[in-house]
Amino acid sequence: MKSIMNRNNLIKTLLILAFYTAVMVMMNAGIIDSYIFLNIVSIGINIILAVSLNLITGFTGQFSLGHAAFMSIGAYASGILTARLGLPFIAGILGAAATAALAGLLIGIPTLRLKGDYLAIATLGFGEIVRIIGLNWKYGGGAMGLNDIPRYTSWTWLFSLIVLTIVVISNFISSYNGRAVISIKEDEIASRSMGVNTSYYKVLVFSLGALFAGVAGSLYANFFYFIKPDSFGFMKSVDILVIVVMGGLGSIRGSVISAITLSLLSLSLQGIPELRMVIYAVILFIMMVYKPQRILAKFRKMILKEA
Repeated sequence: MKSIMNRNNLIKTLLILAFYTAVMVMMNAGIIDSYIFLNIVSIGINIILAVSLNLITGFTGQFSLGHAAFMSIGAYASGILTARLGLPFIAGILGAAATAALAGLLIGIPTLRLKGDYLAIATLGFGEIVRIIGLNWKYGGGAMGLNDIPRYTSWTWLFSLIVLTIVVISNFISSYNGRAVISIKEDEIASRSMGVNTSYYKVLVFSLGALFAGVAGSLYANFFYFIKPDSFGFMKSVDILVIVVMGGLGSIRGSVISAITLSLLSLSLQGIPELRMVIYAVILFIMMVYKPQRILAKFRKMILKEA
């Protein structure tokens, strides 16, 4: 069994490296131009955001509508560190991750006793507080935004951070901590009676999810040169939540597939932006009725039977 797992891990590693190399070769050959790469960056950032929110909402059952706020904090932290202070990109990424994680800690502690709609409202309020602070923060550019941010986001950075996000969160879910987090989602009272420190794990999950949202914000800021508070408003949080729900709550693979699918759908609807949220609402309705988790589970069982 161990040798089979090692072989599967080796195959996955080789496939990941092959995909990275193939994209790099196509970029060097000019097959992937700047427009296509912009779309790839958008998809990659959405993958990081969706997987990190799935940890909070999908695996732990904490309904959060403030994920874009953590992305905003990370974007401004990285933008200031690289544009205003002239620090290298790695410092911007680490600063963004640390600042967003601290924000996750600060919002996680006061909302420990909140659940469902009440938690959603609290995180929504947190997102609006962050946006209003950004609009009035002169050092960060205020309503005019922060510009002249150096472009450090490359395919290597993007791909590495996507893989890092998926690997860290997957290993976390597979560990004892992950089982404790899932038990909180299933029955918090029973988890507490079995000795699980639910308060600790809720705050830990919020901080870890916020950390990777901050990383996504860093990639965003150091690719698009310019950021402003309104880019990280309520609708951005809804976009991320739609990706998570469509892919299936508690499914990392589903979040990746959904992020790619909805990002491409959004790009195809750029000419009719007023219909985008209508189509998103229809997709959400269909997903809530047919439950993608069950669809993926049935598909997995069918494959196992054929094997």
